[in-house]
Amino acid sequence: MLKPGIITALGAMSGTSLDGVDAAVIRTDGEVIDGFGPSRYRPYSDAERVVLKAALGRWPGEDLGAALDVVQRAHEEALGGLDAEIVGFHGQTLAHEPGGRGTHQLGDGAALAAALGKPVVWDFRSSDVRLGGQGAPLAPFYHFACAKWIGARAPVGFLNLGGVGNLTWVDPSKPGPEAEGALLAFDTGPANAPLNDLMQERRGLSCDKDGALAREGAVAEGALELFLDEGYFLKIPPKSLDRNDFSVMLDLVRELDDADAAATMCAMAASAVMRGMEHCPAPPQALYVTGGGRHNPVMMRMLSVSLDCPVAPVEEVGLDGDMLEAQAFAYLAVRVARGLPTSAPGTTGVRALVGGGEISRPEA
Repeated sequence: MLKPGIITALGAMSGTSLDGVDAAVIRTDGEVIDGFGPSRYRPYSDAERVVLKAALGRWPGEDLGAALDVVQRAHEEALGGLDAEIVGFHGQTLAHEPGGRGTHQLGDGAALAAALGKPVVWDFRSSDVRLGGQGAPLAPFYHFACAKWIGARAPVGFLNLGGVGNLTWVDPSKPGPEAEGALLAFDTGPANAPLNDLMQERRGLSCDKDGALAREGAVAEGALELFLDEGYFLKIPPKSLDRNDFSVMLDLVRELDDADAAATMCAMAASAVMRGMEHCPAPPQALYVTGGGRHNPVMMRMLSVSLDCPVAPVEEVGLDGDMLEAQAFAYLAVRVARGLPTSAPGTTGVRALVGGGEISRPEA
């Protein structure tokens, strides 16, 4: 049982870009942010990344022992030694098919609780999917707390450019994230995952560091138009994607040279965000960008010139764009432990407010 009031929580996130595990500490009561603690990044090795990539698209019951070993070891190393009263463990998303087979985040929260000697909240998404939601994105409730923490008075947007892009529109005038009209959230489209796949396939690199290759290229407008013809962009949110739902992107740039392919993929990610912004209930006063994509100046410039609001990395308002999602799962862990909702109709399309997550204690 958690003590009342502000506590120290530790969260971990391993995203679909397969770069590594982020771990971050925050102080919260599950409603407000009281402060931030230390953070840590544990990268996946090239060999570990190969194992995880081979497991993508696979479901429970298949042979996933090698991938599970990677996930558990990496999280134990990332989280070990960081002081906290509770841990939020997202696991590694391998497959996501709301309305179909469900959602699958690989990881054993009970084993992690035993290894860390702390209660661990995990399996955050399954209950939302069972109740008709998309199971994603889950960071929006934390984004609401961030909007309050930075003192926002008018609607703002938080854009995570990870493997997949997701957008949260926040109205901070509402009393809480569960209030009607407080949040709208959805996946905008692919972001870094297909670009990383391109770099691995053509250059043997994990990413286009600092957008260096994309900066040398030109956007292939025909490929971009074909990309934007995808039916996903016409769907009304909430909506979500699997990492590989837009694998067609690699086919669309197959005939382009490396630089033009990278530039075109950046334009695809930025154009998907532009289409997504059309769904916002009101224009945000600013769009704050988190995730690895904010380090790509080509992608950021494309966003800035195509949107009608200022676009800036979240660091401009005192937040940590590398650790925001890990912090979100620390925050959500406290909410789960206190019986508070973690998703709502406006964030995942779930029929009613729902609190996800299973709690494993080290003595269990």
